[in-house]
Amino acid sequence: MSEDNKKNYGADQIQALEGMEHVRMRPSMYIGDVGIRGLHHLVYEVVDNSIDEALAGYCDNITVQINENNSVTVTDDGRGIPVDMHKKEGVSALQVVMTKIGAGGKFDKDSYKVSGGLHGVGVSCVNALSDHLKATVYRDGQIWEQEYERGKAMYPVRAAGTTDKRGTDITFIPDTSIFQQTIEFNYDTLANRLRELSFLNKGIKIILTDARKQDENGNNITEVFQSEEGLKEFIRFLDDARSPIIEDVISMEGEKNGIPVEVAMIYNDSYSENLHSYVNNINTHEGGTHLAGFRRGLTGTLKKYADSSGLLDKLKFDISGDDFREGLTAIISVKVQEPQFEGQTKTKLGNREVTSAVSQAVSQMLEDYLEEHPNDAKTIVQKVILAATARHAARKAREMVQRKTVMSGGGLPGKLSDCSETDPTLCEVFLVEGDSAGGTAKQGRDREFQAILPLRGKILNVEKAMQHKVFENEEIRNIYTALGVTIGTEEDSKALNLTKLRYHKIVIMCDADIDGSHIATLILTFFFRYMKELVELGYIYIATPPLYLVKKGAKKRYAWSDKDRDEIAESFGGGVAIQRYKGLGEMNADQLWDTTMNPEFRTLRQITIDSPAEADRVFSMLMGDEVPPRREFIEKNAIYANIDA
Repeated sequence: MSEDNKKNYGADQIQALEGMEHVRMRPSMYIGDVGIRGLHHLVYEVVDNSIDEALAGYCDNITVQINENNSVTVTDDGRGIPVDMHKKEGVSALQVVMTKIGAGGKFDKDSYKVSGGLHGVGVSCVNALSDHLKATVYRDGQIWEQEYERGKAMYPVRAAGTTDKRGTDITFIPDTSIFQQTIEFNYDTLANRLRELSFLNKGIKIILTDARKQDENGNNITEVFQSEEGLKEFIRFLDDARSPIIEDVISMEGEKNGIPVEVAMIYNDSYSENLHSYVNNINTHEGGTHLAGFRRGLTGTLKKYADSSGLLDKLKFDISGDDFREGLTAIISVKVQEPQFEGQTKTKLGNREVTSAVSQAVSQMLEDYLEEHPNDAKTIVQKVILAATARHAARKAREMVQRKTVMSGGGLPGKLSDCSETDPTLCEVFLVEGDSAGGTAKQGRDREFQAILPLRGKILNVEKAMQHKVFENEEIRNIYTALGVTIGTEEDSKALNLTKLRYHKIVIMCDADIDGSHIATLILTFFFRYMKELVELGYIYIATPPLYLVKKGAKKRYAWSDKDRDEIAESFGGGVAIQRYKGLGEMNADQLWDTTMNPEFRTLRQITIDSPAEADRVFSMLMGDEVPPRREFIEKNAIYANIDA
């Protein structure tokens, strides 16, 4: 600040931003970021309004269409946003809802009992971040409309004819000055969220259409999401690639202490625990009081049953809470009128009264089920005993990992070539497939901030391995040790202590072929199942080495796809030489640095989790035992895969 400015610093220098202006200046405060995730969040905010109408009992059908110009239209058959004059603001209520942050009927307890949108920022924020938005309301036999540019009304709300429909249409196109990375919506990302919403709100029909793509008959790509059984159906969808060990999904739906609670769960033959929790349709991936209530109800009820059954009499060690959750897939969904969110990303429920409500609901559900299904009850207890036995074995293996970590004084893995920088925020480690590529990477790296850890062959598939086998695996032990991460508490044997984490950028660098993709998927599966916090923090990346080197005389350029290769070859004219890289080891150190490791020119793909439930399903499908779901997934997605002959 200059001397003159310091002297003149007063009320006039305080910038008081109106709500919509503040959204445009600080969009990440409202939607998380202005990348891919924030872009799709705009659609969710509009859909939330329609879901709220459905929760209030006024809406049955919601349509989401991605238009050819990448605008999106969300249509519902709810009551329609009110258009009459707002007494306080002096303009139509529609204009108030669309242009005032925090305006909307969901803050009136008489209008909406619960609201998913309370966690979000509302349609006015979407309006502020859109280049153009049009709202059309069908209400009381009339059509009303208003258009906006970057959040500002272009004209007062006006009548546009008569109708026998009711509901609201919102069409918006994101502002490219805000979303500079892309405004192209991903169909699968939207489909995953809308499918999730259909499971969480059974009976509602949600239709997703992509006008940018047509099927073999020339029709727009369309999917209909509608669930009659809700969470029971959601469980079957998630566990499609796992084998259940009990007869059917255990479920309940009801109200405890005035809080609507819905729970569904099943035991399968896997070794992972998959709990997914929701509050007012919001995925609470950090958990909270509803998840604590579920665990309390589950553990207490099953422990009581197991003790009384006599099946634990010969066991020489105690059963822990972990053991009751191994091989469990469960979904907990609660509707809370005034949710209090905590945690790093505001996705952790803090309402204390929810714990006892969910605990009581789960206890009653399980007591009834165990009594009515004695064979399933015995199978579950036997699974718990097996888990406890394996955990006992895993403790010794885990202690071996702990002894070898840096903080335990055991030193770093012999194969790790560390960097000289010690600030973890500045350091990155490359997990490299094979000693040959590892050697090249060591020569090509910047030793100041880049570490190299070569991995031998394909690491263990943790999806099909018991916990003690995971901790006994040498390559996995080396990853724990190199990262400086410690594991395990009495409450949770997989819990991570990240206080001594040595790198904030962990880069998986594998060959650009099918084997390399398989190895990368194995490593990602390990991180997702055993170090999910690192994924959620955004610390995991995948390197993208080039597929080709195109040369003509002194000119040379790298290509990352067949299309790139052909375009470069055409721009060079005839007589080009094309080298296909089958592996990282075929590059020399300078080439690897220039294309894949140099921060100025490389492309790293950050691994993020848009939908934990969908990620859980895909990993279990790709890395589990069931072949048919995996084949179907590959056939559907093979068009995007780079498959070598």
